Amino acid sequence: MIFFLVTAFSCEQSKTMTIDEKIEVGNSVRETLSNYYNDIRVSGLTAEFKYLDNSKEFFWTPPGYSTSISYDSVVAILNQNAPLYQSIDNRWDTLRITALNKELATYTGRLHSVMTDTAGQISKVTLVETGLMIKRQDGWKLLCGQTSTTSD
Repeated sequence: MIFFLVTAFSCEQSKTMTIDEKIEVGNSVRETLSNYYNDIRVSGLTAEFKYLDNSKEFFWTPPGYSTSISYDSVVAILNQNAPLYQSIDNRWDTLRITALNKELATYTGRLHSVMTDTAGQISKVTLVETGLMIKRQDGWKLLCGQTSTTSD
């Protein structure tokens, strides 16, 4: 279903987007992703909720998972793990955004994550993330994607 949506929208509408429109979409998605990690820095893991698309089409493959999970599963995992961390600091090292049309954009990036648990233990990890963002009435949302760990 997602592949069909991306293919249909990208083939039909990306040809009609101007360069300025593609830049505008890219900048808007970049700002959303920046706000997403800033909000996690300030409010913890549950700050993610406002950036996730809670539709039936949502799915995500977190680090260490071999299959994707649903929105409800992501919410349960975030709620379970949020109290375990004192701070989480995710920062993009690289980020590439491709506007498919005015309502869909893909992104791929490498980021560094520093997590401090409630006992003061610090974990550092480098992640690679790919995803599809969808424009909803209340802004850009993560529709689907995957995050995996990588060695430096």
